Amino acid sequence: MPQYIGHIALVVDDYDRAITYYQDILGFELMEDTVMSETKRWVVMKPSKSAECSLLLAKASTPEQVSRIGNQTGGRVFLFLYTDDFDQFYARLIKGNVKIVRQPSVEAYGKVAVFEDLYGNLWDLIEPV
Repeated sequence: MPQYIGHIALVVDDYDRAITYYQDILGFELMEDTVMSETKRWVVMKPSKSAECSLLLAKASTPEQVSRIGNQTGGRVFLFLYTDDFDQFYARLIKGNVKIVRQPSVEAYGKVAVFEDLYGNLWDLIEPV
């Protein structure tokens, strides 16, 4: 049986704020937004044209979870977003006032830059060779 990662949970402070950011700034698609209870929703977003892995936006509900918003990996790059047009996507980040942590560079594996999302999570933007 083939295996793949279906969702990666991303702890957020507010569902609607997160949806707006990932749609408007990063161009992600909202795949599902189902109310589970008064305080919980099942919100799934994915990069456009992505076939498999998506983000599950999980609203923090405890003080410990709140403390992890934006720092789920202790300050390391957390997510890796691949693109076939680095320059166009990078321009989108700049237009959206996204904080660039490491300027674009060309590495053996492709063109890469590091940016910070709405919550402070670090992402690699990569156009592979």
